[in-house]
Amino acid sequence: MPVPENYAARERLRDGRSVEIRMLRADDQEDMLEAIGRTSSQSLQRRFFGPKRSFSAREVDFFMNIDFTNHVALIALSDEDGNEVIIGGGRYIVTNSGTAEIAFVTIDDYQGQGVASLLMRHLIILARTAGLKQLVADVLPGNTAMRKVFAKFGFQVRRGKDPQAICLELSLH
Repeated sequence: MPVPENYAARERLRDGRSVEIRMLRADDQEDMLEAIGRTSSQSLQRRFFGPKRSFSAREVDFFMNIDFTNHVALIALSDEDGNEVIIGGGRYIVTNSGTAEIAFVTIDDYQGQGVASLLMRHLIILARTAGLKQLVADVLPGNTAMRKVFAKFGFQVRRGKDPQAICLELSLH
């Protein structure tokens, strides 16, 4: 049974490059902020539903301090000129008993290479192992690439709270 805080796997992107999918660690903070700096404002807007170029100390603390029970985060790393760099991340946060909200971001240079799909597959494994019953996500209507990823994994449209977003859910049974 996989344990989130020790989770690691090797995968391949669509173009054949090797990536590591592993848990987010506290010492990844600087690399995570660098990855955000390499992500376009449009991509960040699709992830955060509004303009986002920087994060407050409180936001950084929230994103980096995960407990691997109610807040699980994985990152995708790729080799660039001999350095492992974060190219994407995904996480789920338990919102109520048996349900977690899931979200992803991929830096622009790696979009279309299957990073979110790889992260999704591994987060679903961890969510099932944790006994979660469903995953939910809010996606902006114009984010067709991410909507396709969710559809590929069987997420269905449901009624949501935010009229500006499409709410999706996946039963893990």
